[in-house]
Amino acid sequence: MAIRSLKNGTFSRSLLIGNDAYIPGDFYSIATVTVGSGGASSISFSSIPSTYTHLQIRGISKTNRGYSGNIVDGFYVSLNSTGATKYHQINGFANGSVGANATEPIYTIQNGSGTTAIATEVFGTQVIDILDYTNTNKNKVTRALWGADGGANTWSGAGMVGMNSVLHTVTSAITSISFTPYLGSLFLQNTKFALYGIKG
Repeated sequence: MAIRSLKNGTFSRSLLIGNDAYIPGDFYSIATVTVGSGGASSISFSSIPSTYTHLQIRGISKTNRGYSGNIVDGFYVSLNSTGATKYHQINGFANGSVGANATEPIYTIQNGSGTTAIATEVFGTQVIDILDYTNTNKNKVTRALWGADGGANTWSGAGMVGMNSVLHTVTSAITSISFTPYLGSLFLQNTKFALYGIKG
């Protein structure tokens, strides 16, 4: 739907009247990894082509961390085999509380055990962006939106959502990305990460 500017009478598809419309670039599937029945201690993408402007990873994931009063676990992201150096995180809980820290990795959902564990079919979700991944004049930053559903869990926070900004001191073009669990030792079966390239 076109929108008319009250200022100059022009039509635009942009919400900022008078500006050119922003049309997102196309997404291209590069690779997908799905964890099998034995689990996986890490997940990797390699030989990432340099033909895109940005990268995006979409994931559903769970680790084998046991239930210990908390329904979440996390995972680290390494770019070109280099880990992150600084984390900035904001999160909100189903009970209405909020939190922030500068030490935690991107969150996923844990497996747990016993009657208080989250249902086995419930996974955490993540969308992770790596902007300008081929730019050799800057350190790389990953930004992420994520969520975990606490279900009927009695943990006071229950489900949670959050966003992260993570600094990696890597200036070279990104050719590989890997994920490793934070507190658990394995990603569990049906954890899946899909890597996309974005043009434009």
